[in-house]
Amino acid sequence: MSDILVEKSDGIAIVTLNRPMQRNAVTFSMWCELAELFRQFDGDTDIRAILLMGAGSDFSAGADISEFETVRGGVEESTRYEVAVDAAGDAIYEVSKPTVAVVRGYCLGGAAHLAMSCDFRIAEESATFGIPAARLSIVYGVSATRKLFSLVGVSEAKRILYSASRFTARDALATGFIDELAADAHAAALERANAMAANAPLTIRGAKFILNGCTRGDLDRVEAERLIDKASSSHDYAEGRKAFGEKRSPRFLGR
Repeated sequence: MSDILVEKSDGIAIVTLNRPMQRNAVTFSMWCELAELFRQFDGDTDIRAILLMGAGSDFSAGADISEFETVRGGVEESTRYEVAVDAAGDAIYEVSKPTVAVVRGYCLGGAAHLAMSCDFRIAEESATFGIPAARLSIVYGVSATRKLFSLVGVSEAKRILYSASRFTARDALATGFIDELAADAHAAALERANAMAANAPLTIRGAKFILNGCTRGDLDRVEAERLIDKASSSHDYAEGRKAFGEKRSPRFLGR
């Protein structure tokens, strides 16, 4: 059975890390597969929103440390590994569709990078967060650290990274690490995804591109203006105006 499962229904793609016996620890091959999968999602017009979750009781315990001797044994291997981790996180971060992480149980280390790469994080009380890099003499990557900083601020980011300690879902909500605490994170995430999926894809694509660029400090204004112009001249813009006048819900096609 695949270590990553994909289910598509009614415009929503659900990506499940599928190693429950290993608390969904992410292998090197899984990092590579996630990067490719989310790049493919970007061009799939049938997908309007994406959920990322783990099978069983955990989101993920993070990178599969048991394989580090072979895939991350020295500097060259470590560099190759970090490139793969960043590629997975950045593919999730940059995909033009809204993304929601569904967090139950462990969300540690590299798994926190996956969750932070999503637009939203919805967790249950059972969720436990942490970035134990300081207990392994690993420097958390630039891409992941930037995402952490953008969510919780510099002081809290330093506390999380320097202490390597775990924190609860309520702590995560208080610091801004997660967006919502729910009794059923999967149901809450689906509700949010469906609401976003009903809106104009070109609007979401443009908004996400601009917000991500502002967050990184490298906004490509030419591309931003191109996306704005594309939406303004689209079928969906005409449909939105027509639906408003007819007092009905618009039917957006993403073009």
